[in-house]
Amino acid sequence: MATKALSRRSIEGIGEGSLAGALAMLLQLTGEAVVAFDGAGRVLVANDVARSMLCHGTDVLGADVRGLFPPPERNDVETDFSADKLPFPVDGQSGIVTCTGVDGTPVTLRVRCDRVHAPGETYLLVAYPLEVIDVAEHEGARAVSDLVRANKRLSGALRIVLDTLDSGDVSTLFGRVLEEISETMDADGTVVYLAEPDGFHLRGLSDSLAGAKVPKFMGYGRTLEALTTREASAVRLRVVAPYGDTLRQGKLTVREVGNEDTHEILRVRSNLLPPFTSFVAVPVWFGGHVIFIIEVGWKRLRPIPVDDARLLDSVAHYLSVQLVGAFSAMRTQRSEHLISLGSELREQLMAGFGSDDAAEVLRDVLERAADELDAAYVVVEENVHQQLLMADLPLMGEHSLPFSIDDIEEGYRQGSVAVVPVMGGSEVSSFLRDLGEPCIGAIVDMGRLDGVRRACMLLRPDGSEPMDNVEQGFLLRLAEDVHDIARGEEERDQDKRISQALQTGMKNELQHVDGLSAQGIYSSATATALVGGDFYDLIRLPDRRACVIMGDVSGKGVEAASVSAAVKTALGAYAWEGVAPARMVRSLNDFLLGFSRVETFATLFVGIVDLAAGTLTYCSAGHPPAVLVCAATGEVQMLDVQSGVVGAFHDLSYQDGVSRVHKGDVLLLYTDGTTEARDEHEAFFGETGLRDTVMREVPRGFDGLLDRLLATLDAFTGRNLDDDVAMVAVRFDEVGRGRSRSSSAKNAKPTA
Repeated sequence: MATKALSRRSIEGIGEGSLAGALAMLLQLTGEAVVAFDGAGRVLVANDVARSMLCHGTDVLGADVRGLFPPPERNDVETDFSADKLPFPVDGQSGIVTCTGVDGTPVTLRVRCDRVHAPGETYLLVAYPLEVIDVAEHEGARAVSDLVRANKRLSGALRIVLDTLDSGDVSTLFGRVLEEISETMDADGTVVYLAEPDGFHLRGLSDSLAGAKVPKFMGYGRTLEALTTREASAVRLRVVAPYGDTLRQGKLTVREVGNEDTHEILRVRSNLLPPFTSFVAVPVWFGGHVIFIIEVGWKRLRPIPVDDARLLDSVAHYLSVQLVGAFSAMRTQRSEHLISLGSELREQLMAGFGSDDAAEVLRDVLERAADELDAAYVVVEENVHQQLLMADLPLMGEHSLPFSIDDIEEGYRQGSVAVVPVMGGSEVSSFLRDLGEPCIGAIVDMGRLDGVRRACMLLRPDGSEPMDNVEQGFLLRLAEDVHDIARGEEERDQDKRISQALQTGMKNELQHVDGLSAQGIYSSATATALVGGDFYDLIRLPDRRACVIMGDVSGKGVEAASVSAAVKTALGAYAWEGVAPARMVRSLNDFLLGFSRVETFATLFVGIVDLAAGTLTYCSAGHPPAVLVCAATGEVQMLDVQSGVVGAFHDLSYQDGVSRVHKGDVLLLYTDGTTEARDEHEAFFGETGLRDTVMREVPRGFDGLLDRLLATLDAFTGRNLDDDVAMVAVRFDEVGRGRSRSSSAKNAKPTA
C-alpha cells in the first residue's frame, strides 16, 4: 500500500556508519572483484568488477553467495548455509576457486575472504584472475574503458553547454538537451519534471520514450521527489527485482527501490516509477528551491558510477537558469494557445446557439476543451425530483454522486459560474477512484441556463497531473462564455417574442385610398429576424388626400420595434391634424428625443398626396430620395429635397418639397437596404442600379412591380442581403377630378 512518507529498509550488517563509507570508497578504487555477504550467505554488496566477473552484469544483492562459486559436482544452494563449507577459506588466507566466465568457459580465481569485525556476522571477499598477465590486461582494459567513457561524458557535457548557451529557443532546450543527455550517459531515456504549486509535472521526455508509460505527475512528499530534494544532489537508484511473497501478489502496486549511495530501500508506488530499472534522479536548484527533477535511466540493471552522478549534477547546475527561461516561455505559449482556442470555441458557441442544434454545439465545444486538456468529458446533471446529482461516467455509465455541486463550490464560484479542481485525496477524487474511474481534473459549472443547471467534469486517470492554473483559467473563461452567450440567447428569444407581439400590433398595412393603387413589401436580411426597424404605412385622409410613410429606425429587436410602433402612431395622429409633412417631422423629432432611452434615431419619408390638386408634398428626413416615374414620358425623377434625421439632435430644421403628379405616375419609396445591397465582389446596387431597374420594370405593368424589383435585388446579391429591405409603390390612378380643400399646388410653399 502506497504511503506519502519515505519508508526505508537497511539490510542488516551494512549500516550508515563508517563501514559503509569505507566500503563505498573501496568498491570504486579497487580493480578486484569485491563481495560482502552476511552469516546467512546473502550478498550485501557487489562492486562493478564483481558484477561483470562473477555475476555477468546482473544484480545479485540478496542472493546466495554460493551461487557465484557453484561446485562442479553438486549444488548446495538449497541446503543451510555455513561459511566453513565455502570452496575457499574465510580466515583471510588465499584460496583458488574456479567459476564460469562470461563466455561460459571456466575461470580460475584467487580468492581471499575474512570476517569483518562489526556487529553481526559479515564477510568480505576479494577475487582476481590467477594469472598475473590476465590481471594486468584486465586492469589495462578497465583503464582504457574508463578513459573512453570519461572523454565521452566530458564532450557530451561540453556540447550541451555550447548548444544551449544563451539560447532562447524553447524547442532546443526541450528536445535537443534531453536527447544529448541520454546520448552522453549512454542512457535509454531522459525525462524532466517541472515544479508547480501542487507537485512536479512531466514537461519533457526524450524521443526514445515515446509511447512508454511515464508518470505525468509526482505530488510533494511522495518518495522519489522527497528523496531527491532531501539529498540535494543526484541520487543513483535501482528498482529491486521482486521475490518470494511479492511475486505471488500478481500485479505489483508497490516496488522496492534501492539507493546506491546509502543502501536504503524505498517503497514506491509502481505508477510513480519511470520506465527504467536503473536511473539517476537529479534535482535542479534555483533560488534555494528545486524547480525541476531530471531522471536519466536504463531499462536494464547496470552499475552507475559516482562520477556519472556528479557530472549530471554539474549539467543540472548549468541548465538551471536556461530551463527557468525556457519553461517560462513554454508556459506563456501554452497560455496563449489556450486563449486562442477559447476564442475559437466562443465563435463556435455564438454561431451555434440559437439554432436547433444548440445542445450538440455545446457538447462539441466541451469535448474539444476536454481533448485539449487530455481529459474525459463527463456530463453532470441534477435530478431535482430525487435530489440527486447524476454523472455519465466513462466506465460505469450513469451513476449518482454522493455530493452536491453547491457543497463543493464554496470558495470557487465567480459570479454565475465556477471551476472546482478535483485533486487527489479530495472527496470527489476519492469517490471516483474507488469506482475505478478517472479521478483527477475539474468540475465546470456553467450556471443555470433555461432553468437547468449545466455542469460537467473533465477527468484524467488516477496518478495524472492535476490541472494547473493556466488550464483552470481556460475552463473558467469557457464557462463564462457559455453562460453569457446562452443567457444572451435567452434574452434575444424574449426580445423576439416581444417584437412579435409589437409586430402584430403594428403590421405594415396599406389602407385603400380611392384614386390610388399601392403595394408594399418587406424582406429581412436574416431568417431569424421577426421584426426590424423598417416600416411603412398609407393612411386615407379626408378630401381625396392620403399620407404615405416610409421609415427606418436604427437597430433591431425590441427597442427598434417599440420606436417604430411609436413613430407610426405619432405620424398617424399628426396626419389627421392636417399639418404639413415638415411640421409633422419636427414634432416627431421632439417626441423621439424624450421617448427613447437609448441612442435611437430614424430616417423618414412623409408625403401628403392631394389627388384633387395633383400634388405630392413631402419631407425626406435623412431618407434615400424617393423615385417618381412620369407615365407620359417614362422619365425618372429623384425627389431630392433633404432634411436631417429624426431623433438625433434638438433644434434641427426640416423643410418640405413639392412635386406635381399626373395620372399613371408611379412613386417608389425604399429603405437604404435596397441601394446599399452588395454583390459577391462588394459592389453596391446603388441609385443607378435602382433607377435602371425601375425604368425597365415599370413599363411591364404595376401589378407585381415590387416582386420583380426584389427578385432583381436577390439575383444581384445572391440572396445575401446585408440589411432589411422595405419598398412601397404608389400609382396615381385618378388625379385632378374635383376640388380639394387643401391649398392648390400653385399656392403651396415650403415650410421651414
